[in-house]
Amino acid sequence: MLRFHTQTAGVQLTAQQPEVNLVRVALQGLAAVLGGTQSLHTNAYDEALALPSAKAARLALRTQQVLAHETDVTKTVDPFAGSYVVESLTDDLEEAVAELMSAVEERGGAAAAIEQGFQKGEIERSAYLVAREIDSGERTIVGVNRFASAEGEVYEPLRVDPRLEEEQCHRLAVLRRDRDNAAVRRGLDALRTAAEGSDNVLVPMKEALACFATGGEVSAALREVWGRYQPTDAF
Repeated sequence: MLRFHTQTAGVQLTAQQPEVNLVRVALQGLAAVLGGTQSLHTNAYDEALALPSAKAARLALRTQQVLAHETDVTKTVDPFAGSYVVESLTDDLEEAVAELMSAVEERGGAAAAIEQGFQKGEIERSAYLVAREIDSGERTIVGVNRFASAEGEVYEPLRVDPRLEEEQCHRLAVLRRDRDNAAVRRGLDALRTAAEGSDNVLVPMKEALACFATGGEVSAALREVWGRYQPTDAF
């Protein structure tokens, strides 16, 4: 069985006429359900502008609930069973995936391909082609290059209260003061040792986190051994 999670396409959200994103997310969520996803995340309509507002987050949840309880699409195991179009698209996708997997293997595997900038280059190349299609009008984006609104829309993005940062800093300071810092140091030392060799780093990482090492401290320990990754410019 192929169990998979689906998140709607944040890259397709637009800052122009943001309410139209509700329609985009609903269609993408429906496609995910029709495709058999076991887990679904629907983006908030205002995420192209700021962190989601409470209203937008609630509407994203309601989108899933409408799909689950008002459409009956979940009552059929395979709603597209026998569809020539879907089967043909699946074959095309499988062929394209196989070509990419072969290209990765030819470069020595996923890690080696990353070092060569292959994945980054493919992503950048795809983004460039999409941007060019949008600019030329070949690809329609409602509210951006077609059906744009002449009137400026007033939208008030979510403003995060600065006091939240102060409260979080205080909680972190209390955590670092009250935890067993000797145990934290031992956990981070074990993580560095694993990173220097060939041991599975997830085991000492889990143990360090169980001692209340922070995510930043764990990342810093790994950077001490591995350094900071610098992507290759391949495009």
